[in-house]
Amino acid sequence: MGTPIKTALASFGMSSKVFHGPLLKVNKGFKVVSVLERSREESKDLFPEATIVRDFQTLLDDQEVELVVVNTPDVLHYEMTRAALEAGKHVVVEKPVTQRSDDAEKLIKLARERGVVLTVFQNRRWDADFRTVKKVVEEAKFGRLVEFESHFDRYRTYIAPNTWKEEGDEYMGVLYNLGSHMIDQAYVLFGKPDSVTAHLQIVRTGGTVSDYYDIRLQYKGFAALLKCSYLVKDPGPRYTIHGEYGTFQKYGTDPQEAMLKAGNLPIGGDWGAEDPDFWGTLVYEENGEEVEELVESINGNYSVFYDNVYDVIRNKAKLLVKPEETLEVLKIMEACLLSNREKRTIFL
Repeated sequence: MGTPIKTALASFGMSSKVFHGPLLKVNKGFKVVSVLERSREESKDLFPEATIVRDFQTLLDDQEVELVVVNTPDVLHYEMTRAALEAGKHVVVEKPVTQRSDDAEKLIKLARERGVVLTVFQNRRWDADFRTVKKVVEEAKFGRLVEFESHFDRYRTYIAPNTWKEEGDEYMGVLYNLGSHMIDQAYVLFGKPDSVTAHLQIVRTGGTVSDYYDIRLQYKGFAALLKCSYLVKDPGPRYTIHGEYGTFQKYGTDPQEAMLKAGNLPIGGDWGAEDPDFWGTLVYEENGEEVEELVESINGNYSVFYDNVYDVIRNKAKLLVKPEETLEVLKIMEACLLSNREKRTIFL
């Protein structure tokens, strides 16, 4: 690996502490040289040699910085990413890339004009469960796909205080938080749907933004059902896939977020390994006989994202998370909002 990419973090909240910070810390292809913290110095624990700056412009004025990670609240993504691109920096922006698709189109055009890299942190493409599901779908032992169902449920009765995620308009809430991951996963598997039908709701007492959705993405011959609720005490399968000749089911969620929150760095051969209790089960017919398989989960590995970013910037490799893909995901999310608002199916 050659010269490390000198990197700046545009904030040091949960996103940096749990995801970007640890991933960059262990990746020899990057050196975090600057961190924006308005009043604290919490980043010193991970990056003692980095300069702490108090405003974004100071970060952008630093000619040493090559890559900026924009991991601020969603409402700030467009302006901060635009400013970083105009300053000639490569940018990794948290999902969703912007709140509105027309703004995302402007950023993609600007990055192309400036000759810099723009990508979006869709890390859950490298969840253990999703990597395994992708393999199961590609192998298609269950035959012709009939229905794909994905859940990302939580049990959180309270409204978290002092967080931007719990307040705002329809562009806030669980659709633009967890939904941006789930729709991205469906897009990776199946591409653009023919139509979208979505129902959003506030289910927690005292809530002000949606914390529940039920989304139907209709494709030719099958549907992808994406569901999320913050009031699921005893969750069912994370994934259920029905085919003409069989069914795949999988419980549990990828362990990486919990491992990172516990303070573990993403290193070692067992990183992202799921407990065998959560491996999926595939039941299908073959030559008139019923076959039941325990499907070992592929290890989760968020580090693939930054490995690719390095290869793109230094070695002109192809992006794994193309901004054009995240634009399409954003348009599907906007169709969800329109479907919920007008109580109808939206044809794309």
